[in-house]
Amino acid sequence: MKPELLSPCHDFATLRAAVESGADAVYFGVKGFNMRAKAGNFELNELKRVVSYCHENRVRAYLATNVVVYEDELGRVKKLLGEARKAGVDAVIVHDLGVLRLAVELGLDVHISTQANTTNSIGADTYAELGASRVILSRELLLEQVRRLAANTKIDVEVFIHGAMCVSISGRCFLSQAIYGANANLGECYQPCRQEWFVSNSDGELIYDGERFLNSKDLCMIEYVPELLDSGVKAFKIEGRMRDADYVSTVTSVYREAIDDFNKEKVPVWKDALKSVFNRGYCTGFYYGEPEESGLGSNQSTTRKVQAGIVSNYYKKVGAAELELTAAGLSLGDEVIIESKKVFLKQRVESLEINHEKVEHASKGERVGLKTVKPVKQGAIIYKLETIKK
Repeated sequence: MKPELLSPCHDFATLRAAVESGADAVYFGVKGFNMRAKAGNFELNELKRVVSYCHENRVRAYLATNVVVYEDELGRVKKLLGEARKAGVDAVIVHDLGVLRLAVELGLDVHISTQANTTNSIGADTYAELGASRVILSRELLLEQVRRLAANTKIDVEVFIHGAMCVSISGRCFLSQAIYGANANLGECYQPCRQEWFVSNSDGELIYDGERFLNSKDLCMIEYVPELLDSGVKAFKIEGRMRDADYVSTVTSVYREAIDDFNKEKVPVWKDALKSVFNRGYCTGFYYGEPEESGLGSNQSTTRKVQAGIVSNYYKKVGAAELELTAAGLSLGDEVIIESKKVFLKQRVESLEINHEKVEHASKGERVGLKTVKPVKQGAIIYKLETIKK
């Protein structure tokens, strides 16, 4: 049986992108009590709608509640878990032992967050005895260690296969707390590790001159999907709840294809697709040994989104949008994204019309008609994708 492909989302546009690109399951948070407090997240009253959309498309829905919870917050957590049960979520992702117990008592399926830093089979089995059905392993494990752990535990195992990596150990970083007073274990991380640093010693000698020496490259295991498939792992997870719908769509579709029909000759094509969305350069994380200094990087995406304008109207009968090009022009052949909180669309510009006349280019300031491959909403933003020249 193929492992589950699990994709991130934080609004309805990213949710649809994940589902339409082939995810078997999605994970998301509602405002408060998840590790991505700055990701936007769904409102609690949207939970039922999210789960219903997933189930209509035969996709499982996992609610992240994986933060440290304090005594005065238990009432709110109980309410959230109760709403999760009513909505029919397929599992909740937890870190706190108290939340684990509350979820189990409510009859919810429980997945243990990577924040729990599980690194051995005894620890994994302990969570199983407490009522969990899955453990998401620490990212600081060799692939061989993952394989042995999965073989020696009675609980399902999930691992990350793509996305950002913490410079610290899973669930153990306090850098944001020390510098900004923002607790990473409450989902408030300001990511100081991604910033440029100027470091000198006590003699005033400059050691780092505006370098991102803490900034880890991103994990990418597309080339090693066969080895992952052979590891005994039950779920492959894509990191990225703060990423946009294009990222979610691209990464999900690439790994979907690789899991379903891996072909070594397609790896360069898959890598190029993954390079087209936000990344800090790619590496294999800890799977084949500890990352070296070369495992540090900044944004290495080969394309960028340039805002062109907004959708001023949509004509359902003809399947066309009227665009107001407020920021940039469009030409035939351009690859564009139309995106709002609830809609995501990516396509080539195959026809443009101004005053019912076909044109090859529309300039900034003009109104232009564009045939779209699916309905879009008035007010949605249109971006064109441009290649970044290195």
